[in-house]
Amino acid sequence: MSSSHSPNDPMDQGNSAPLKRAMSTRHLVMLSLGGAIGTGLFLGSGEVIAQTGPVGAIISYFLGGLIAYMVMLCLGELAVHMPVSGSFGSYANRHIGPATGYMITWVYWLTWTATLGTEFTAAALLMQEWFPHVSMWIWTLAFAAIVFILNVSSTRMFAESEFWLALIKVVTVICFIGLGLLAIFGVIHYNNQTTAPLFSNLTAHGWFPQGLFPIFATMLIVNFAFSGTELIGVAAGETEDPATNVPKAINASIWRLLIFFVGTIIVISALLPYQQAGLSTNDVSSSPFVTVFKHIGIPYAEDIIRFVIITALLSAANSGLYAASRMMWSLSDKKQLPQIFSKLTPSGTPIVAISVTMLGALPGLLSEHFAPETIFKNLLGIAAFTMVIVWTVICICQFNFRREWYKAGKTKQQLRFAAPLFPLTPILGGFFCVVTCISMAADKEMLPGFYGCLIFVVLCYISHFIFYRKQH
Repeated sequence: MSSSHSPNDPMDQGNSAPLKRAMSTRHLVMLSLGGAIGTGLFLGSGEVIAQTGPVGAIISYFLGGLIAYMVMLCLGELAVHMPVSGSFGSYANRHIGPATGYMITWVYWLTWTATLGTEFTAAALLMQEWFPHVSMWIWTLAFAAIVFILNVSSTRMFAESEFWLALIKVVTVICFIGLGLLAIFGVIHYNNQTTAPLFSNLTAHGWFPQGLFPIFATMLIVNFAFSGTELIGVAAGETEDPATNVPKAINASIWRLLIFFVGTIIVISALLPYQQAGLSTNDVSSSPFVTVFKHIGIPYAEDIIRFVIITALLSAANSGLYAASRMMWSLSDKKQLPQIFSKLTPSGTPIVAISVTMLGALPGLLSEHFAPETIFKNLLGIAAFTMVIVWTVICICQFNFRREWYKAGKTKQQLRFAAPLFPLTPILGGFFCVVTCISMAADKEMLPGFYGCLIFVVLCYISHFIFYRKQH
């Protein structure tokens, strides 16, 4: 592998106990699928269908998958060339500028920390429907403790737990698509009828009942549904043989995600009238998954989906804590945070960074008691917006990296993994990410989160300027 690390890159620092390379392709693929398949699919997919209509939703998710794929190809090239555990923070530091590297690391930390608390709270609320007499706080603390222990124990233990948590979701989605297709083609009974609607719902109200605009308006929800795929880049620094495993994992996970998301949308759209799809995004019983399973005649459909959503939330929190703590570790490793944050346990996990990130989840935990709807919506908006900023920066980094590579007289063939169709891939990926950001500004409910994120970005640049002025 060509060595082109800057002096600030974590790979070059003689850390007394570096992060361990303990992940295989199987772990990486499941980490990526686990990060992406969550409540966005089980509860949010109905909302997208209700807003755009069935055909619009299929187009929306297909576009979302395409954007994610372009971003992941860019990330793959960077991660194979420079597999570090600060990922895009280190790439931005080198290929855009130290201030942007610092900003994007903090922004990605905020992305996951903002959603951590809401994930524990949402999982606790679902448990309360089964055990109404047990205080919500007990469940919240229990879930937080489980995720904390899984992250602190060892990278291998984290990767293994994430593999099995993600597998539950993947199996559920596969069963849902399989049974749904059997119902659509009349192989099994649906809603006490021998034949299901057989795609008639797809265009029952015209191709685009609400017009074309909602397809773009829902892009933020859809992009957020695919967020988590970039965890492959974060984990590249702890992966065995990244040059082989990272590209394999990127290709495997993106195609599976596209099939899962688009397949799910087709089944829901074909079997449910689109107005029924998104009745209430916070209630499990209104999940399109529950409705379809019930109509097919699966007993305890609601309990099954509730269990799956709880594991989905824990899986997302598990990978979120992992990603956020690695960002903090890399800042400390680059001497941009006190050295204590890069302190590692004997098994190679950054314990201080993990503990501080857990404390950052507190606002999300408080959301249930103080205006849950408002806090939840804004935290979700912040997470979605920051994710799109990260994706945009990945595209810019790859664009700059490849130009520098060619300027140095090297060829595409010398790269261990090269994103195809350069410069089209990073330009289109970045362009669609910017369009998604603008669509957020058009949504009045998202505006507080939007402004909050912009202020956070500006503060990152200011604090970096002050920090460097002190240093030099």
